[in-house]
Amino acid sequence: MPPGAASGAQLAAWIRGHWKIENLLHHVRDRTFCEDDLKMHIGRLPRVMAGLRNLAISVHRQDGRTNIAAALREVARDWNRPLAALGLTG
Repeated sequence: MPPGAASGAQLAAWIRGHWKIENLLHHVRDRTFCEDDLKMHIGRLPRVMAGLRNLAISVHRQDGRTNIAAALREVARDWNRPLAALGLTG
């Protein structure tokens, strides 16, 4: 996009959109799963693990949870909860 083609409101909306993703996903992956501290560098494993973390975060958000760390602690006590959120239990 050439300079001056976007309005101030459009730029602000794009910036807010970026930080919304950063706060809802990347921050949770960094702080809750300590993703930045991991030392996995074998083939596709880092991407696979990031995908599994995204799935876990999404399942908990779909279940109405906003505190993913607390949701993970609950799942550690009752592993049927995320399966129920996905409709995989009877």
